[in-house]
Amino acid sequence: MGKVTGFLEIDRIDKSYKPVEERLKNFNEFTEDLDKKVISDQGSRCMDCGIPYCHSGCPVNNIIPDWNDLVYNNKWEEAIEVLHSTNNFPEFTGRICPAPCEAACTLNIDDIPVTIKNIECAIVDNAWNKGLIKPQLSNFKTNKSIAIIGSGPAGMAASQQLIRVGHNVTLFEKNSKIGGLLRYGIPDFKMEKHLIDRRQKQMEEEGLIVKTNVNIGEDIRLDELKNEFDAILLSGGAEIPRDLKIPGRELSGVMFAMDFLPYQNRRVSGEDFNDVFNISAKDKDVVVIGGGDTGSDCIGTSFRQGAKSVTQIEIMPIPPEKENKALTWPDWPIKMRVSSSQAEGAIRDFSVLTDSFYGENGTLKGLKCHKVDDNMKVIPNTEFNIKADLSLLAMGFTGPVLKNINDGSFKLDNRGNISANTNDYKTSQKGIFSAGDMRRGQSLVVWAIREGRQAARSIDQYLMGSSDLPK
Repeated sequence: MGKVTGFLEIDRIDKSYKPVEERLKNFNEFTEDLDKKVISDQGSRCMDCGIPYCHSGCPVNNIIPDWNDLVYNNKWEEAIEVLHSTNNFPEFTGRICPAPCEAACTLNIDDIPVTIKNIECAIVDNAWNKGLIKPQLSNFKTNKSIAIIGSGPAGMAASQQLIRVGHNVTLFEKNSKIGGLLRYGIPDFKMEKHLIDRRQKQMEEEGLIVKTNVNIGEDIRLDELKNEFDAILLSGGAEIPRDLKIPGRELSGVMFAMDFLPYQNRRVSGEDFNDVFNISAKDKDVVVIGGGDTGSDCIGTSFRQGAKSVTQIEIMPIPPEKENKALTWPDWPIKMRVSSSQAEGAIRDFSVLTDSFYGENGTLKGLKCHKVDDNMKVIPNTEFNIKADLSLLAMGFTGPVLKNINDGSFKLDNRGNISANTNDYKTSQKGIFSAGDMRRGQSLVVWAIREGRQAARSIDQYLMGSSDLPK
């Protein structure tokens, strides 16, 4: 590495956030970027550790030590080339990936990992600012046509890979804009949507055809696409939310997180939307059920809409403050984490079972709850109520929506996902492939990008007999 003793001489410096009172005034990103000198110094902290465990933590197999070294040596143009060799959209992952690479970093044994995520984001943001990212046009055309259904990160990554080897690619999206949950699930304060628009423009200049407001199975049958295209990739999301079927579920004010979050994103972007779920948290006591990222997104969104209070409850026990590194490293540890949204003033409670919702005149007024032990058994005499005008169900997703696509001819796995292995991503129907959450279930953006890239290679090999696309 360029600075062999960098990790001994330079402290870890992470991005800071704008003050809570300032960032709650809008839905803009609120991280304070580090200057290039600081990023360069942070790159120098990367150790020449022989076995870079950060690779094992990164689903897209980013070549992390190489671009850390390039940044340290101020070779930013070379750094974006190395970064793009494994990841089509590092500006997405550099903002919203939880960074399992940092958990796997050798320096994380002492809780001071290299700021890999910040460096990744700085490399790609610098490249856009300097005009280094341009359309990459194929030198020839294969005359093979591919339909990609679902424009989330898996579909976007597959599209770009396939365009660049000369295929004719059409990307279908049921919403009015592409991006999937990047667009409609993740709030703008975590990732502003002009980042997706910029990539769409690049891909369209590379030759991608984008068709929005097209719901496959309703507007166009899958059989029609099979007759028109040489191959099809199913890359929709895992959109069926996990429900909480308890008394009072029907009350007005109890709703799925994914019936709440997309409408704020549509407000920010100025899209038209159906008023059915146009509900605001303004002046309301909000209870979020579920402790994951979606729950945190509900918290941050509620505060920005003007919620009176936000409480987040989780049925799982409170995690330890610190992991046992001897047992967990380099794997992703379970430990107490505080998201930026949770730090904005949310009340958090663990080991809570919601027994029922209660209300008046069909409108939610609160939740009746119990405490549970570590085995999730109710602890006697621990009943309590939580006042709520709005309760958001953010307990994860159970699988993809297949009613308009699957006529019974697709083989499904035991969780209801489209069955396809990671060797070739082929479904049980000839010429049809599947990748991303529709294949693996609810997961991270970085996994979706990986699967989209790998599925693209498999499709290219299926159509051409061989492929030069990376695995």
